[in-house]
Amino acid sequence: MAKTKKPQRRSAQWFGREDIYGFIYRSWVKNRGVPQDQFDGRPVIGICNTWSELTPCNTHFRVIAEHVKAGVLEAGGFPLEFPVMSLGETLLRPTAMLYRNLASMDVEESIRGNPLDGVVLLMGCDKTTPSLLMGAASVDLPAIGVSGGPMLSGKYRGTDIGSGTNVWSMSEDLRAGKITLEEFHEAESCMHRSHGHCMTMGTASTMASMVEALGVGMPGNAAIPAVDARRNVLARMAGRRIVELVKENVPISRILTRAAFENAIRVNAAIGGSTNAVIHLIALARRIGVDLKLEDWDRLGRGVHTLVNLMPSGKYLMEDLYYAGGLPAVIRELGENGLLDKDALTVNGGTIWDNNKDAPCWNRDVVFPFKKPFKKDTGIAVLRGNLCPDGAIVKPSAATPALMKHRGRAVVFENIEDLHKRIDDPKLDIDERCVMVLKNCGPKGYPGMAEVGNMPLPPKLLKKGITDMVRISDARMSGTAYGTVVLHVAPEAAAGGPLALVENGDMIELDVAQRRLELMVPEKELARRRAKWKAPEPALKRGYWKLYIDHVLQASDGADLDFLVGKSGPMVPRDNH
Repeated sequence: MAKTKKPQRRSAQWFGREDIYGFIYRSWVKNRGVPQDQFDGRPVIGICNTWSELTPCNTHFRVIAEHVKAGVLEAGGFPLEFPVMSLGETLLRPTAMLYRNLASMDVEESIRGNPLDGVVLLMGCDKTTPSLLMGAASVDLPAIGVSGGPMLSGKYRGTDIGSGTNVWSMSEDLRAGKITLEEFHEAESCMHRSHGHCMTMGTASTMASMVEALGVGMPGNAAIPAVDARRNVLARMAGRRIVELVKENVPISRILTRAAFENAIRVNAAIGGSTNAVIHLIALARRIGVDLKLEDWDRLGRGVHTLVNLMPSGKYLMEDLYYAGGLPAVIRELGENGLLDKDALTVNGGTIWDNNKDAPCWNRDVVFPFKKPFKKDTGIAVLRGNLCPDGAIVKPSAATPALMKHRGRAVVFENIEDLHKRIDDPKLDIDERCVMVLKNCGPKGYPGMAEVGNMPLPPKLLKKGITDMVRISDARMSGTAYGTVVLHVAPEAAAGGPLALVENGDMIELDVAQRRLELMVPEKELARRRAKWKAPEPALKRGYWKLYIDHVLQASDGADLDFLVGKSGPMVPRDNH
């Protein structure tokens, strides 16, 4: 019986040609000392690098890339590193989220347009992870995600402080006069003391956990500190494994199945993960052809407890989680309690259960057992009502239990500038029973849906000892933030959603247990207001900003660009000669 001919690798359509084009493709690559035998049909592996000095979380990626390269070479592959747009939440204005979809396009086109058989994706800061995964999913080649890892724990005057979480708390303390400016500056130097991303369970750590939970990263990806040598070992092993994935012809769509997304949603609940994961996973799922909805988050999150005692929901940091057993200890708890699809495939060749069924836990004050959880039933709650007909979300693990059912008078801020202008005014008509409402900070409105949903409280209330209030907006909030904050209200105000119609003095009712958010205003009055409403002028009417505002979907649909939903596959572009 004749042997079945193996399919030609994608890179061979560049490097395997014996004509003028093959000469061009090989010769120009040889200019840096690449020998002829690197073009002998071995897998060509792209290393997609988001290194940038403008992205502080990712400044160690040159080192990580070298370890990936070593692994690729050891496994008989040919590594080629390339840069893509790097999104740093700390410096980039108006928000890195505005550029997530642009960066995903950069990744997609860089992979599709080059002679690559598989890719290793180096991601760290918040939006680099979803943008790289979304771009790779759209092309659907074999791919492995390698996160940069969290920073070491912040240390300030004998206590641990966490990036983001203590930024919010200390800035409120400064505004309330509880600490001095000198103490504030001292804490800056103590908080971020190594390479890596936020060491709280913010969006970066959440998305690194999602990479591991989805099975698209190697076991241990989530929690190894950035400066721990074991992070470099993981990168090296990923380099080895991607070569095997190419040989086995396992594209990313074999990993990113519905089962994988459902596992990730439950892991997010168990770790007290960032609300940003909701938007990112919906967008990623729809790139690969899985129709993930807001309702899936509510349905799958019910009955899942928070097991991880980490800021902002708890007290520890990512370094502590790693020493306690890392994400595998959490996944094992879910699997042993019937909350895991154990057969979901992962990039190391085993199932999610193969990888985690024997995971130890070394510290039960960091990772709690499922039957005695850190916080009970705290999956992301999806709200509905006349204020959010397409949904809104709240993170129960970071909220104040007493405020989860609340009725209060609206204090409305029309946009972020209005908030900054009025929030510190002692004459602001507000008390702790009020509901703070922020408009025009959604995908179209900001634009980019910035992390401003956790609005600062008025100083006059902070000085009274008030630490939380119900806050509602169409914005996002940092995964490191906390409070009773209703986010992602859809449709957003700038798209003409009911949020645009809220006025000072309106009564708003929140009931998280009933998943309800209502504006207590008669429909006739709302219709009158709607007739008078005018859409705000876009901040910029050119370039990518215009493209984004014209095509961005609402938060409930992942805030992707409408023309990027779905995948094209790894088609080979036409010759360029």
